[in-house]
Amino acid sequence: MSGKKTYHHGDLRQALVDEAIALIAEKDVSSLSLREVARRIGVSHTASYRHFEDKEALLAAVAQEGFMGLTKALNTALAVAESHSLRRLEAIGVGYVQYAIAHPSHYRVMFGAYRGNPDKYPLLEEAGKEAFGVLVNAIEAGQIAGTIRSGESRQLAWVAWSLVHGLAMLLMDGQLSLCNTKEVESLATFVTETLVRGLALNH
Repeated sequence: MSGKKTYHHGDLRQALVDEAIALIAEKDVSSLSLREVARRIGVSHTASYRHFEDKEALLAAVAQEGFMGLTKALNTALAVAESHSLRRLEAIGVGYVQYAIAHPSHYRVMFGAYRGNPDKYPLLEEAGKEAFGVLVNAIEAGQIAGTIRSGESRQLAWVAWSLVHGLAMLLMDGQLSLCNTKEVESLATFVTETLVRGLALNH
């Protein structure tokens, strides 16, 4: 149990989000309730309603935080990547998988059935679009540079996203017998390199 020190400095909203993530990691998303999260940090459920009207609103906040973290992770990967557009696209793919593995609770809410209706949570919708935009922008940059095949950039981004998302889910669900982060990174690199070869413009 986190205890009241979690929100000692007055950020009860963030304390509720953090505890929800911890609870998801211990159990699963379906078992989450706003009342239980409030109990675990030592406040009444009435107090929690000042920040979230229900479980859906809390999970929308978890998903929003996850997408913001993903965007940061992808931009960090780009910051240290080679300048070549294909290498930058590979870096995004590896960074995506690494983020998912490091933040499974966020990730399952971000792409699960519990994250809430984006129309009801515009900040969540905006955060998701920003994360996807990193991939779209990288593809468009490669098209401009003449290294990535022509085509609608969003459709090509969907192809890339589908591949790395599938790999992330297989790893998170323990369907691939990899023992450590080095093996995960190696596989993610191989998968994204294979993807990029498919997207590359053949001269």
